[in-house]
Amino acid sequence: MAAAKPIPVETFHLAPTAAGTLQARIQQLVAEGILAGRFSPGEKLPSTRALARHLGVSRITVTLAYTELLANDYLTSRGRSGYFVSDNAPAPPAFGALPARRETVDWSRMLARRYTGGPAFDMGRPADWASYRYPFIYGQADPTLFDHGNWRLCAMQALGAKNFDALTQDQFDADDPELVRFIAQHTLPRRGIHARAEEILITLGAQNALWLAVQLLAVGRAVAVEDPCYPAMRQLLVQAGSAIAPVAVDDAGLPPEAIPDGTRVIFTTPSHQCPTSATLPQERRETLLARAAALDAVVVEDDYEFEMAYLDTPAPALKSRDTEGRVIYVGSFSKTLFPGLRLGYLVGSEAFIREARALRASVLRHPPGHIQRTAAQFLQLGHYDALVRRIGRAMAARRAVMEEAVDRHGLEVAGKGAHGGSSLWMRAPDGVDTAALAQYLRASSVLIEPGAAFFAGPEVPRHHYRLGYSSIPSERIANGVARIAAALA
Repeated sequence: MAAAKPIPVETFHLAPTAAGTLQARIQQLVAEGILAGRFSPGEKLPSTRALARHLGVSRITVTLAYTELLANDYLTSRGRSGYFVSDNAPAPPAFGALPARRETVDWSRMLARRYTGGPAFDMGRPADWASYRYPFIYGQADPTLFDHGNWRLCAMQALGAKNFDALTQDQFDADDPELVRFIAQHTLPRRGIHARAEEILITLGAQNALWLAVQLLAVGRAVAVEDPCYPAMRQLLVQAGSAIAPVAVDDAGLPPEAIPDGTRVIFTTPSHQCPTSATLPQERRETLLARAAALDAVVVEDDYEFEMAYLDTPAPALKSRDTEGRVIYVGSFSKTLFPGLRLGYLVGSEAFIREARALRASVLRHPPGHIQRTAAQFLQLGHYDALVRRIGRAMAARRAVMEEAVDRHGLEVAGKGAHGGSSLWMRAPDGVDTAALAQYLRASSVLIEPGAAFFAGPEVPRHHYRLGYSSIPSERIANGVARIAAALA
């Protein structure tokens, strides 16, 4: 029998930026080589000792990777001869030579509807933002604050036999009952909201919740939005063909009397206006509900950051004062857990939620069961509340450093949340284009968010910018603010 062809150890290289544990990355290296046809059945892999020495890892790490591949029938072991590519390993498809392709479809005519070309918004966030030393960007989690250990345990529990049926069956339009129960009994009452399970829908983050609300309420209709506002909110409305009326906010948020006649839907962020951080006073909330009733309009309340109230108890949600079923409430766990989780919820009258559930089912059926059950376990066991308190302490400390540095360098704050939050809304001197400022600061490893994208209209103020502090350590804040001040000077 001819000796098996060995695979040279030099074939294996670990990408320095690849994600995952060393064991998983080595396992992936071998599996991808087999799936791509580079490693053939019967070929001998380098010994665990040789591969460990070549990759600069421990031998046990390579052994564990090989053992996992052995269990999955990618590899086979032959006594003391070593590890070989299994004869039963998945084989790459034999398609032969692919034909030359020359596209003849005119997509400018073929597309029935376009989603590009709408209002562009540059939030000043490059893909490699984490490599910058002073990332004053909003909405990104600090991994040092997250409870990785307990989240991992909850994910493992969610995969247990007890929960397996709930994870593997197609629930069509249903949600995890444990997650819905926690939201109804614990999360919403903290905002003064009482809702039944039939009035709650789990979504893929607040963005998905807002999209559902727009599709059901705002297509082709007159809507009022805050100005400035969350840029993606305005883009959703543009795509829906809504007649958008921007309503300028002031230091107290949205002025209800400025909402024009004929408005059918009002989109607002009353607890923490995006991006100015203004909080709508109680009197204005009552006036806003009265104005909505007079217009026979509905209100979509985006309460995206209520968990970030570490300075003072937040005001009850606008939904808590709703006695007519006129307010649709949007909440999210993505800001406090991590953005990639994409888990949020809609709360509204049963008739609205019924339609939202049907629309969601036609697009994505339901959010992944494993994510829902893991989050439910994390919430029920108290890990979430502990995490929120830990994040709150960290944000309070960073905010204090931010305010001191901003004050010391004479930078102008245009808005900051009275109850907390994770950003400051800033105003540069007149004549400063903060998009150009942001580009200039990148050379100093500083990231800021230009403010023009938050405003509506062709002529928008260009001297605002946002400084987030959720993803920058306290000890770097002062130097980063000093660099911003120096650039402005």
